[in-house]
Amino acid sequence: MKLAKYFPILDWGPKYRGETFVNDMVAAVIVTIMLIPQSLAYALLAGLPPEIGLYASILPLLVYAIFGSSRQLAVGPVAILSLMTAAAAGKIAAQGSAEYIQAAVILALLSGVILLAMGLFRMGFLANFLSHPVVSAFITASGIIIAASQMKHILGIDAGGHNLFEIVVSLFEKLPETNLPTLYIGGASLIFLFWVRKQFKPLLKAIGLGDKAATIIARAGPVFAVVAGILVVAGMGLDERGVKILGDVPQSLPAIGVPTFNADIWMQLLGSAALISLIGFVESVSVGQTLAAKNRTRIDPNQELIGLGAASFSAGVSSGYPVTGGLARSAVNFDAGAETPAAGAFTAVGIALATVFLTPFLFYLPQAVLAATIIVAVLSLVDIPEVIKVWKYSKSDFAAMAATIFVTLGFGVELGVTTGVVLSLLLHLYNTSRPHFALVGQLPGTHHFRNVNRHPVVLSDTVLTVRIDESLYFANARFLEDTVYCMLSNRPDMKHLILMCPAVNHIDASALESLEAINHRLKDAGVTLHLSEVKGPVMDRLQRTHFLDELTGSVFLNQYEAMLELDEDCVKTAFSRDPKTTEPGTDPCPSLRHAGLEPANGRDR
Repeated sequence: MKLAKYFPILDWGPKYRGETFVNDMVAAVIVTIMLIPQSLAYALLAGLPPEIGLYASILPLLVYAIFGSSRQLAVGPVAILSLMTAAAAGKIAAQGSAEYIQAAVILALLSGVILLAMGLFRMGFLANFLSHPVVSAFITASGIIIAASQMKHILGIDAGGHNLFEIVVSLFEKLPETNLPTLYIGGASLIFLFWVRKQFKPLLKAIGLGDKAATIIARAGPVFAVVAGILVVAGMGLDERGVKILGDVPQSLPAIGVPTFNADIWMQLLGSAALISLIGFVESVSVGQTLAAKNRTRIDPNQELIGLGAASFSAGVSSGYPVTGGLARSAVNFDAGAETPAAGAFTAVGIALATVFLTPFLFYLPQAVLAATIIVAVLSLVDIPEVIKVWKYSKSDFAAMAATIFVTLGFGVELGVTTGVVLSLLLHLYNTSRPHFALVGQLPGTHHFRNVNRHPVVLSDTVLTVRIDESLYFANARFLEDTVYCMLSNRPDMKHLILMCPAVNHIDASALESLEAINHRLKDAGVTLHLSEVKGPVMDRLQRTHFLDELTGSVFLNQYEAMLELDEDCVKTAFSRDPKTTEPGTDPCPSLRHAGLEPANGRDR
């Protein structure tokens, strides 16, 4: 059904059975228990009242169940978007003010609209501009900032800052004001939660629990910390000794409505909403694809844009803030046996019931426990080994990664991710503007042609072949011209030049003009220009121009065919030589190394 493409519920809904309902309901109960403290914690991280986190976990889950393409993805507040929300809303008003809360709601609405528009216009490819190293660096830096920002709750002091340096300085300045009962609670919570993450599951398996049950119980560790924290504070009256508690949380469902439209405020938040949309989409799709691969299903990235957009928009109309698919809750949802998005809808009902009936029991919940929950969760996102791996593999990717980390830590999350994206694009343009060209010759006894600097090859005296290892476009068109003219000046005996194009997937208008100029320049010098191994789509485009009519030479299906026609004696020589005794070739035109013919890093053909 075409309608099911935009409403996946029409695909899985008619197949829903009683056994599936039981599995989804069990998963929903487990995720609900986990999500309550997590939603409260992430709302506080965003600088919002705790109930906003619960509100953002109700209607979005229901809406995603209708529009989302992932069977196990659980949407809601996440640490990264909470931090980005705090950074964006903080530019509009002070934390805790009505204007600040309204800004967070507007961010949800705007990000929802942006994602919906991207989904309807099939623009999921835009997320590709966020390279993996940049996203990894952004998440690592954000995790460090988030962990540092939550230390004030562990210490029970009033500290703050807009970047890591300011936060650390403020923490040290306020350190003498540490509230010891708060520190004991926060420290114990941290130790317990780190222990639960590493040691609790093996212990449960050692006493006879199955792997699945042990995994689910271990991931519900924050719930045990919450219960213990409430009992300790309430039983010992620690709130009277300076331990900050959650306090009153409204026992009501979210109000439905849209904030007052103020063009200036909405425009100020538009850029931040766009970044939140992209980051949220990348995080959600990566989680969704991972889970889909485990049960051999698939997700549609463009439909995910629609599902996430609708979820975020619904968060905005229900007093929430931006949401996306979360790794921890989605993993628990999957491990608990969820089979369809209905599990998310049931979770939404559970959160709604908890909001109405259970919030009075959270009155004595210490904020230090929620802070410990956040710290343990985000530190798992800090991936230093990935930074080291990228450094060893690609210095240009590492440059973008390092810039993202340092700018995020020093100047904030929005500028950090923007710097990473811009630098990645600039480095890509720079690298592709100087593509690798290889002077190639025939391997003795074969039909294959390889780089003269790496293999023992046979070269022709009159035919020169250059393999182009990059698509040709405006950024490298002039570089191609310079390379050919350099060859022309260094090879006075050259009669034919073959551009070997097995790696050329695209030739734009600028590159076409350069090829035309090269053709005319070589013609004037008495040299014939040929092409070989041109891909079909590239050939189709060339045939719509006058270039092939004006080409002085021919277009050959493969390089061997070209050499057989242009210098048959060279081919015979290649077949008469023993490859075991043939010495590696030498570049007869060493000045070409300055024009991009030097060996590429790593293996080259």
